[in-house]
Amino acid sequence: MLSDTLSISSVTTAYNSAHALARHIDALLEQRRPLQEIIVVDNASTDETRSLLAARYPQVTVLRMAENLGTGGALAAGLAYAALTKKHDWIWMFDQDSVPAADALHTMLQEAARRLEDDSSEIGILAALPLDQQMENSSTPWLWRNGFVKPSSEAFSDPILFTDLVITSGSMVRREVIETIGLPRSDFFIDFVDYEYCLRARSHGYKIAVITRANFSHEIGAARSVRFFGRRWLWSEHRPFREYYMSRNLAYSVWWLYPSLAAKASVLRHLMRHAAGVLLFGSEKLDCLKKMVQGFADGYRATLGIRFRPD
Repeated sequence: MLSDTLSISSVTTAYNSAHALARHIDALLEQRRPLQEIIVVDNASTDETRSLLAARYPQVTVLRMAENLGTGGALAAGLAYAALTKKHDWIWMFDQDSVPAADALHTMLQEAARRLEDDSSEIGILAALPLDQQMENSSTPWLWRNGFVKPSSEAFSDPILFTDLVITSGSMVRREVIETIGLPRSDFFIDFVDYEYCLRARSHGYKIAVITRANFSHEIGAARSVRFFGRRWLWSEHRPFREYYMSRNLAYSVWWLYPSLAAKASVLRHLMRHAAGVLLFGSEKLDCLKKMVQGFADGYRATLGIRFRPD
């Protein structure tokens, strides 16, 4: 499954990314284990993204969308091309500003080949570990136990961590998974696209393995350290339109796709804690709270699609 003969491509979703894309693509080109194809889905950027790609990276395949389809639509288009049209065996997915270490892909393949030989056919997604500028885990892989459960700190000392939810960026999905469970949901637009896809893969029996020695740089928005009741927390600031999609897509997933009373109660607690964080630490408190309420109501009613776009 993980031999050197595999065809592996990358898919990067990009929107107005000229400021960050060069560093990302350079990191892909410098991988110790070369990629067979580098694919960038340009989500109708209005900055210099298109000219940058044409001038500096003629070897990169560019899929230009006619309008901004969000992460969900762009990722679906990229995976359809890479897996269903070009038939690459694995597709490594990224946000535009993520920077993988030069040995990240090599490490993922080597560790997986060495330690997952017995159950390698069950692995549907391999993921690298995201780190922020302080070399701390910037987006925890989660267990899903009718709600978000953080793995123990000891689990991260193992070379391979089996989990249920990983972010898109830095994750590598098998073509077989895409052929079996379909593409990510374009009607989510942005946020929880990756987690819903993970839940769908897990529901079909595929395992998700995080290779903890394979790292990449990833920042979670406008994150900052805050203190509350004597404890240090990492608070990530989001615009109101994103608060809408985060609440809506999470509510929809739990009320309609993977429902249980325990999951619904857990999500309500999660959203209430997040709303408290917005009140304490947010800079657009009222607008964010309004969008959260709108999002939850639309998710509960199964009203999806693109409602708000970034400014």
